Amino acid sequence: MSILIMGTGYVGITTAIMFAELGIQATGFDSNAAKIALLNQGHLPFHEPGMETLLKRHVAQGTIRFVQDEQAAIRGHKVIFLCVGTPSNSDGSANLNAIRQASEWIGTYMRERTLVVIKSTVPVGVDERVSVWIAGKQAVPIPYDVVMNPEFLREGSALADALAPDRIVIGSDSAEAGRELLSLYANIDCPKIVTTPKAAVMIKYASNAFLATKISFINELAGLCDGLGIDIAEISYGIGLDPRIGDKFLNAGIGYGGSCFPKDVDALLHTAAANRRKLSIIEHAALVNRTQPLQVLDAWERVMPSTFKKATVAVLGISFKPNTDDLREAPSLVILSELLSRQAKIRVHDPLTVLPAHFRALGIQQSETIGGAIQGADAVMLCTEWPQYREIDWLSLKPILNGHLVFDGRNALDGASLIRMGYEYYGVSRHY
Repeated sequence: MSILIMGTGYVGITTAIMFAELGIQATGFDSNAAKIALLNQGHLPFHEPGMETLLKRHVAQGTIRFVQDEQAAIRGHKVIFLCVGTPSNSDGSANLNAIRQASEWIGTYMRERTLVVIKSTVPVGVDERVSVWIAGKQAVPIPYDVVMNPEFLREGSALADALAPDRIVIGSDSAEAGRELLSLYANIDCPKIVTTPKAAVMIKYASNAFLATKISFINELAGLCDGLGIDIAEISYGIGLDPRIGDKFLNAGIGYGGSCFPKDVDALLHTAAANRRKLSIIEHAALVNRTQPLQVLDAWERVMPSTFKKATVAVLGISFKPNTDDLREAPSLVILSELLSRQAKIRVHDPLTVLPAHFRALGIQQSETIGGAIQGADAVMLCTEWPQYREIDWLSLKPILNGHLVFDGRNALDGASLIRMGYEYYGVSRHY
């Protein structure tokens, strides 16, 4: 058994490794020659804990290979996974150029019945469009099925999510095609849902929109609690004990980012608008997230001795979450831009992520060490809760700071301990 995976981004490579671990030969296709060469050497184009080790092993064993010839790749496989990118357009809709190109290649080069599995995140109804695109390029009719199989990967824990998922969702109008895809997952023990293609897509979008809303809920509530002198951490703990609510995604902070939540929320809102429906709760969740970094920064600036103007601020962490180098929609970028507009001098540190060139051109410096970033700083601001920052010896670093203000944008640090050391600690609606 061999499968073809079109697209060698985050989802595509994770999917390839998952199937290789299940004993299924995987071939990855990408039109980018440089990326193909890198992957065939066992190197990832992004960071994900533990993944490169497995990639090297499977490339060496020949259980994963990467190719650039779409014609040979498609003709050599009867099962094809579409894992290409679907970035957001300016109006929030999904850009389907890559998935259309892949579909048209399949229609052009397929020579036998093919199962086409859409794992890319796409709007409701795209499976029908993929079917039309395939059929439109066929010289003679050849049977095929198009099924949905949305991914639920979290950056930083993708391998665990792929190999031990909390559910597998399959959307198919063909019982035979659904069973065929299910057979590929036979050795994974988890709930498996077989439904319609439209419902499968909506499960993916609804899942991410719900989690995004949960984050925005606690962040908006934090603003009220702050004004009332209530510690939001106690509220999060108290409501999280209710099993109907749960304790996940209830940590107040500067907001969510990444490649999934913002994009999927926007796509769902675009789908609603196109169908003349209004998703008011989700709209407000998106609004709260856009404004959250600025509201938190405003609250912090009020305790600065003389605002952020001319102050030196050390920013710890710029990736949107720990254990990834992904900067897409990272709240830290909003913080950096706003600090620049308020004329602060900024130095950043991140264990993995490289500061974008345009920020360096604007005078922001990136330090290779935590100490280098905070040397002489008037304030330290945590934007990403990397484990390294939780383990900082703050007492030993105190003498090299110009000011002893610590702003915790993820409520990740031990504020009480910092206060005992003589720091002024400010989280997001934290009260000691």
